[in-house]
Parts: sequence; structure tokens; C-alpha cells
Amino acid sequence: MKIAIVEDDINMRKTLEFAFANSADYEVASFKNAKDALKKLDDSFELVITDLTMPGMDGLEFLRELDGRYEAIVITGNATLGKAIEAMRLGAKDFLQKPFEIDTLFEAIRRASKARAIVKTAVKTPPKTAEPIKEQIFHITSDALELVRKIALKTARTDAAVLLLGESGVGKEVFAGFIHSNSARSDKPFVAINMAALPETLVESELFGFEKGAFTDAQALKPGRFEEANGGTLFLDEIAEMPYSLQAKLLRAIQEKKIRRIGSSKDIEIDVRLIAATNQSVLEAIKEGRLREDLYYRLNTIEIIIPPLRDRKEEILPIAEAVMMTACEKYNLPKKCFSPQAKERLLTYRWHGNIRQLISIAERAAILSEGSTITPDDLFLQLDGGVGGKSVASMEKELIAEALRDANGDLAAAAKILAMPIGDFEAKKSKYQL
Repeated sequence: MKIAIVEDDINMRKTLEFAFANSADYEVASFKNAKDALKKLDDSFELVITDLTMPGMDGLEFLRELDGRYEAIVITGNATLGKAIEAMRLGAKDFLQKPFEIDTLFEAIRRASKARAIVKTAVKTPPKTAEPIKEQIFHITSDALELVRKIALKTARTDAAVLLLGESGVGKEVFAGFIHSNSARSDKPFVAINMAALPETLVESELFGFEKGAFTDAQALKPGRFEEANGGTLFLDEIAEMPYSLQAKLLRAIQEKKIRRIGSSKDIEIDVRLIAATNQSVLEAIKEGRLREDLYYRLNTIEIIIPPLRDRKEEILPIAEAVMMTACEKYNLPKKCFSPQAKERLLTYRWHGNIRQLISIAERAAILSEGSTITPDDLFLQLDGGVGGKSVASMEKELIAEALRDANGDLAAAAKILAMPIGDFEAKKSKYQL
């Protein structure tokens, strides 16, 4: 398991590095702040251990940015129940009070490993069959997504550049794969690259490749993503995150249909269909000087806006049930179903992480639920504001009840789980008659 440690206190950071140093089970990378971590986190990481109080971006804001992509454990020396509730709502699996025993941390990691769902690959093109993604994406039961599907299908029959817009987790890469699979290029490669996941220094070499000896570590020739996608489709995800200095080179490649590897003096002709995507406002990105306007118009022959999951409520239960059933088969679990109360919870939640978050929650519930029926407690979704929302008191009650269950009724252990003084915990337990 690859773990990211995000801790501004150098002593704590080094202590944690040392604790993992002799373990063959874990590979660790450490960062002194959340912003540095966000630049380096990619799909190879499975777990994030983060401090709560950090300069710049604090742990809660960091969890919001992670958006459920990784399992998370929060460590802090300034614990409050409110922060614990918020951290759990944002997806943290454990909330540890400093100082803590290393064994306690390793146990928390083991629990997170057990709950490891498909966050790493949560939104991806469904597996190819004899008829890859020809007529269905997810479980399309909403008019909103059906309209998008029809536009995408028409678009697929052309070679026009496409710009996919929508919040994080709505399935932009799935639609990119759908367009490719229904195009005349479907028997050629579909290559995806996420600009937000690459360090700025690697973007050029990843896109265009390099010759042997082009720089110190260039031990052999490496084709870039344009060459890999030749004849097929190149999907540029989070295009607004591409370094501004390289956008002109990308624009030239698109216009001239030629690329040049780093360290080479020869052009290579390329024939690729381009699909780009972003979860940002492109107009703001242009206004702020982060995205070239001429590149935007070159990529935006056809613009497709994918609506968020909260505007496609008809799809929530079919997707959740399909994911849950698949998880049961995958992990050899008995068949399960959602209780009516759990279904209501799924339907009234806001789903800020969209499809990606729903997939993660549904599979995690399938793995961790004890019985054959998945209850609201198994989802651990705290409803946010609006109709059907729950009060802080009700969330607090659920959190305390959950801690008691996890600690098998041991008050001291349950209080430790929530990093609360035992006296305060007993008072809360009495208040809620638990």
C-alpha cells in the first residue's frame, strides 16, 4: 500500500517516516503541507494520513479537495467532536488524537485497508466486451443524462474536438470512452492523461515523449501520449490545470498535426481525435490567465455539459444497487440489499463527489455491513443541509453510537476513538440515552 503523510510538524513527520521504514507492506511519501501533497498525489496512492491543523490549507479543506479519491486518516493535537464529525463526513476513516501509539495508527490503517473500495479507479470506462459501451452509460434513467448521451452519440460519428464540462466525479472520462467506442476510431487506442495528476516538469515529456539522452535520466527513447494515441483518441482530463507555458505547444500540435519529442529535431505526424475535460469554469480560467483562449476554442468545437448526480436522482439507486451487487460477487460476500431507510438516505444526500463518491460509498457499505440488509448506519452518510437534512445533535448521536459499537461497549475505548475526554463522552452517552 502506498501512503501519503501530510504533516507540517517535522518531528512528527520524521517519526511517522521512521515507523514505516522497516515495513515491507507500506511505501510512504511525506509532505510538509497539503498543497505540496495535492501536486504529487496520483492513482498509485491508496491512503492519506493528514494532520488537521496546518498552515495554508488545513486538514478539512484538504479532505474536501481529495473528494473521496483516497482512504484518509486524520491525526491532530486539537481534536473537537465537531471537527471529528466534519472529518468523517468528508470521508476520513479514523480520527486520532496526538500523541497516539504507533500500533493504534497501524490498526487504523488495517481498518482503512479493509474498507478500500474502488476509489482509485472509481470513474473509469466499463470493461470492454464484444460490444464496448455502445448504447448505455451507467444506468441512464434520467432525461438529463439521456440528452447528454444522444449528443455524445452524434458527436462520436464525427472527428470534431469535444470539451466535456462538469463537476468532479460526474463521469467525464466515461463519456470520453463512450464517444471513442462509438466512433470510427474504436479499434484504435483510447489514451487518457490527467493534467492535474502530473508534476509540471513531466507534462511535456508525457505528452510528446523524449529521445534517449535528451536529459540526464533519459536512458531510452520514450514515445509520448500523442504517439500512443495515434489513429485513436487522446483524452486530456483537467485541461485547465495544464501549465500555461506548454499550452502553445499543444495548440501547435493540434493545428499542425505534428509533434516533436524532447531532444529531437524531427517532426512526427499524428492523427488523433482530441477530447478534453475540466471541472472548472473555463471562462474564469481564461480571465485569470490559466487557459489560453485560442486553445479553448480549438478544443471546444462541441461542448457537452454533464449534469451533477443530484440533478439525476433517478440514477442513484440503480447505480448503488449495481455497485453493491458487484462488490458482493467480487469479495465473495452474501447477497445484500438496501433497507428503505438506506435508500432514502441515498436519495436525499447531495453527492458533492457525484458518481465517484456514490460508487465508493456503495461498495464500502457492501464490504463493511454485517447483515444482509444495508442500513443508513452502514452508509455513514451525514446528510447535509436542506430538506431531509439532519441536525448536528443527531449526527453527534450517530457518531457516539458508532464509536460504542466499534469499541464493543467499552466507554474508555469509544471515547478514545472520538478523541474525547471520558467524562465528556459519558455525558453525551447519557444525554442521548445510548
